[in-house]
Amino acid sequence: MRTIQFREALREAMSEEMRRDKSVYLMGEEVAEYNGAYKVSQGMLEEFGPDRIIDTPIAELGFTGLGIGSAMNGLRPIIEFMTFNFSLVAIDQIINSAAKMLYMSGGQYNVPIVFRGATGNAGMLSAQHSQNFENWYANTPGLKVLIPSNPYDAKGLLKSAIRDDDPVIFMESEVMYGEKGEVPEEEYLIPIGVADVKREGKDVTIVSFGKIIKVALEAARELEKEGISAEVIDLRTVRPIDYAAIVNSVKKTNRLVIVEEAWPLAAISSEITYHVQKNAFDYLDAPIQRVNSLDAPLPYAPNLIDVILPSVKRTVESVKSVTYR
Repeated sequence: MRTIQFREALREAMSEEMRRDKSVYLMGEEVAEYNGAYKVSQGMLEEFGPDRIIDTPIAELGFTGLGIGSAMNGLRPIIEFMTFNFSLVAIDQIINSAAKMLYMSGGQYNVPIVFRGATGNAGMLSAQHSQNFENWYANTPGLKVLIPSNPYDAKGLLKSAIRDDDPVIFMESEVMYGEKGEVPEEEYLIPIGVADVKREGKDVTIVSFGKIIKVALEAARELEKEGISAEVIDLRTVRPIDYAAIVNSVKKTNRLVIVEEAWPLAAISSEITYHVQKNAFDYLDAPIQRVNSLDAPLPYAPNLIDVILPSVKRTVESVKSVTYR
């Protein structure tokens, strides 16, 4: 199987869907003439033209509203945010228009729109450009929230998101755009709401998603050296969450550690913890542990960034605390 970059997988997904369906278009800052801030849309302007690859002013609230209106009128827009930190400017349109329109219109208006772009820490970008908002958006009825961790999942999930009749938040890690992975040349879709078991294990379940899945997998490899077998689950989707996959794994391993980049209060890990203790409490041999970013804005200094973000060391320590070894 061929190997391509994360950004190329996203580009292929968008291009294939635009060739398949003329109602699909891409709109955002620098997506056309500049080929995308991270070169995800490179070459798409030449193929599809300025009517379908549309550069916008620096006005997220405005072009998000335009996209939602066009979706209500039969188009399928992909709205790119240069970073999801900038989506806060448009959050009123996302939450109060896109997410609620089907409900408020009594089923008369679907909003088939994808909001996609970079999320989370990407190095020394400091407090205002290093945040995770997946738990914010996942809290909202009417939205679906997807966070792929590799090129294969990125392409399959994005194609499913574009075809979905509901608004989808599609979050990518800025530091993953250049990462490579195996992606088939033939068409495939990955269903929304289905987790992926990245690694089988019997002693503890580690749940994660997005780029932090790499921390979970590295921790599992370190734990294996000490005789601890960790099962690693990649959620891929945080709304809807594949609770069944998590609960079934916990029933096998009897222990759970959740690794997540977001701050700890009201995080995705909090919701998973509640659900597992409600539905698999009798199977737990130890309290559920969470490894989140520390409850503080992300600093600029790289040594402090390392302290705040979830790490292999903190994950290994959390696993050992529940396996009593």
